[in-house]
Parts: sequence; structure tokens; C-alpha cells
Amino acid sequence: MNAQDILDFLNRHPEFFDEHPDLLAQLTVPHPVNGQAISLTERQLLMLREKLAQVQGKLSELVSFGEENDVISERVHRLCLSLLQAEDFESVNYAVYTHLQDDFAVPHVALRIWNSILKRPCGEFIEVSEALRFFAADLSQPYCGPAQFPEILDWFGESAQHLASMALIPLRRDAQVFGMLALGSEDQQRFFPEMGTLYVERIGELVGAAVLK
Repeated sequence: MNAQDILDFLNRHPEFFDEHPDLLAQLTVPHPVNGQAISLTERQLLMLREKLAQVQGKLSELVSFGEENDVISERVHRLCLSLLQAEDFESVNYAVYTHLQDDFAVPHVALRIWNSILKRPCGEFIEVSEALRFFAADLSQPYCGPAQFPEILDWFGESAQHLASMALIPLRRDAQVFGMLALGSEDQQRFFPEMGTLYVERIGELVGAAVLK
């Protein structure tokens, strides 16, 4: 009889240990940490404690994520209210920069708008290259990753040389890209390729709708 035979037998006869309860007390197995002999019951308790610790860890992680999402949702809500109350582009622009820098703690923010009848004599309407327009139009979701793209880095002026990561959010109206919101940080892990972009996309949708309202 080999190990598989024993397993097959126990699977076919789940009542075996009910019929031989003393055997459970007699059998011992190595402790998973120190190797000392312990009973099957003790080993089972250890396994249950390990599983409980894993479940508690997952629960704590979920609670933490939930609390973090609540905080971000509240910030997005405040930005939305400010954009709704904005009566002109200048007010929209002020709300975008103020909330992203102060409320979301994004140290560097830049906005560019093109393909729009809306024009203002300010940096947000400085012409961008055709290559950048094509790049923005091809983004199916925000770019999050290393701070690159020289033309976009120029938007941040002297701060550009210190940026380590950035998020680039295309602004759309009726599927047409007409601008870009760029967020920059000196922290390499602030914006990274694997991060979730749900809230970043929502911010882009809000800003896009507010700019052209």
C-alpha cells in the first residue's frame, strides 16, 4: 500500500476516524516551524490559525482600500462641485489647478487645449505638435509611467528636470480629443503603469466637460 492508496481509502471511507477516534489522538505529525511532533488536532488548529490570519489580512486590506476609495471619491466630488460652479474658462482652470494640487496633492499640473473655438492668451492654449495630437488621440486610457515625452515635459518649465513620473489624461468631447491634462510628480511610484486609472479617467471626463461647457 502506498500513500495514494491510503488517500483513496480515506476518501472512500470518511467515517473511518469517527469509528476510530483514539487513532487521531495517537497520530503525530511534525510541527511546521520547529519540527517537533504534535497531534493531528494541534496541526489542524495551526492550519486554521494560519488561514484565519490570512483572512484577517485580506479583510484589513479590503477595509483599507475601501477607506482610501472613500477619500478619493470625496475629493473627486469636491472637484466636480467646483467645476459645476465655474462660470468661465478662467474659473474652470483655477478649480482644476487648485483641487489637483491642494486636494489631491499632485505637485505639478499642466493643461493644454487644441481643436477648440475656445481661445485664451494663456499657456493652456499654446500650440502643440501634430505628433502630440496623434499621440493623445491614440490613448485608449491615461498614460501612467516614467516622466518622458520632451514636448510635454516642457509644459512644466523648470520643474520638468525633477519629475520622475507622470499621468497624461486625454480630454474628449464626443470621442474627439481636444486637449490633455498632465500630472507630474518627483515620486517615481506616484504614477506607474500598473496603477488603476478609474479616478484619473473620471477627472479627465469632468475637466473635459467643464472646459467646453
